[in-house]
Amino acid sequence: MTAATFPIAFRRNLRFAATQRGISFVSLCLLVVVLVFAGYVVFRTVPVVTEYLAIQRALKQAATGATVLEVRQLFERQASIDYLDQYADPVRSQDLSVTKQNGVVVVELEYTREVPLFGPAYLTYKLHATSN
Repeated sequence: MTAATFPIAFRRNLRFAATQRGISFVSLCLLVVVLVFAGYVVFRTVPVVTEYLAIQRALKQAATGATVLEVRQLFERQASIDYLDQYADPVRSQDLSVTKQNGVVVVELEYTREVPLFGPAYLTYKLHATSN
């Protein structure tokens, strides 16, 4: 058979079959697995980030205090407002480091959070929050 005997539509399909592009089913499955895992990690990380931002707000509010006792009381009040005690292993005012730098009260806090992923796998966040 020569090319002249094939119908034109069939010849056109042969030409496009050699140049098909796209993603295979296996690649699509792998892509879905990676995206689901990334979404799961983000889903598990969001509470840590929201807690960190609430602690930042509480530290900035606490830095307006003049004495160490007042700073700790302001932090406890703001932590109560932001519901920081709802988190596992909540941050306490005794964990704060209160110093003065150039006449300005600086409140710092270092803490870690472990987020269980699956089985023995954890994400560990080492966080440092400051009032500056």
